[in-house]
Amino acid sequence: MSLSSFREKGLLQGDMVLWMIFICLCMISVVEVYSASSSMTYKSGSYWVPVMEHAGYVIAGMILAWMMHLLPCKIYKISSVFILFFSWILLVVALCSGSVNGASRWISIFGKTIQPSELSKLGLVMTAAAVLSIFRDENGTSKMGTKLLIFFTGVTLLPIATENLSTAALISAVMFLIAFFAQVQTKLLAWVAGAVTGLAILGLTFCFSVSESTLDNWAQSDGPMHRVPTWVHRITNQQSLPDDPNDYDITENIQVTHANIAIGTCGVIGRGPGNSIERDFLPQAYSDFIYAIIIEEGGIAMGMLVMFLYLLLLWRAMRIATKCKGLFPAYLIMGLSIMIVLQAMMNMAVAVGAMPVTGQPLPLISRGGTSTFVNCAYLGMMLAVSRNAKMVDGDEPVAEEPEIIDENLIIEDNNEDNH
Repeated sequence: MSLSSFREKGLLQGDMVLWMIFICLCMISVVEVYSASSSMTYKSGSYWVPVMEHAGYVIAGMILAWMMHLLPCKIYKISSVFILFFSWILLVVALCSGSVNGASRWISIFGKTIQPSELSKLGLVMTAAAVLSIFRDENGTSKMGTKLLIFFTGVTLLPIATENLSTAALISAVMFLIAFFAQVQTKLLAWVAGAVTGLAILGLTFCFSVSESTLDNWAQSDGPMHRVPTWVHRITNQQSLPDDPNDYDITENIQVTHANIAIGTCGVIGRGPGNSIERDFLPQAYSDFIYAIIIEEGGIAMGMLVMFLYLLLLWRAMRIATKCKGLFPAYLIMGLSIMIVLQAMMNMAVAVGAMPVTGQPLPLISRGGTSTFVNCAYLGMMLAVSRNAKMVDGDEPVAEEPEIIDENLIIEDNNEDNH
């Protein structure tokens, strides 16, 4: 049964381009996770357990997206602050609980680990869209709207930055771009950009000047500085290339090394699905570095296709947002699409060695329970915006919001039609 038949029966509503991108990324996810989870297969003793578990998450996430795309946008506007507040509670619980891999990012609920920062990203984008759409004046976003945006963003970043700096940086970039799209005062945006640039310069200066003994002391402590050595080493650790390739230490910076091997040996069409070699040596091959496995098996062509799907997602979201009648659906779909695409670009840049390791999964493709559900929720909301749209001038969607209709005008119009 084709997508058009589902649409004719009313099962799939909203923008079909978004649906096709969503389904394609989910299909790629199941195939690549099955191939990249060899280490989990070895531990579990079964070929099917890891992929079936992930497929279950994907199917459940798609069902979640389908249910969410049937809801009106006003539901998301009303619930935005409540979701954000709930995520703050989970972030505090995560900080007070034990750590996983040296970072307090996860909490366990009914035997399942969840990452509160993923829910915080969703809640903050929803809240930002609501605040920027409500607090406006003739010059754009009001001072109150700007202050509230800064407040919500700052409170969200405080518990995240100490344990997951890359996520904090991602959220900051997304909030800046949403504010730019919402036409927040140019002077304020310039001030924020200047402040971030100054902090980045100070941070780089610190990374290349701090002593190893100081970093060792911080690494052994349980305080807020225990993650700083990890950040510094990821930024400053540049492995030198020996004159003789046989002298290259493959055990140094093992993630980047094996990712480079996977990409460097792929060719144009790759080794073929399921034929990856580096999946057996690359840590987190099914998560943080799954893009390297995609390129190894599918070649440069497959890598470009995946990148094209994310860029197409952003382009389609922009087309829908520019035609929205209401401000909230426009800000919401732009914020969610920017979050997905920017995180995808960060993951791909890490996989190809263009930036330090961040630990960001590839949205809708990498293995993971919380990230899969949250990213599917992103798509569900984006489809909800496009579903509440009427077709104007061909296939250009224009989002509609409920309007108050004067019953007297309806009666007068009917009388005129009868005459």
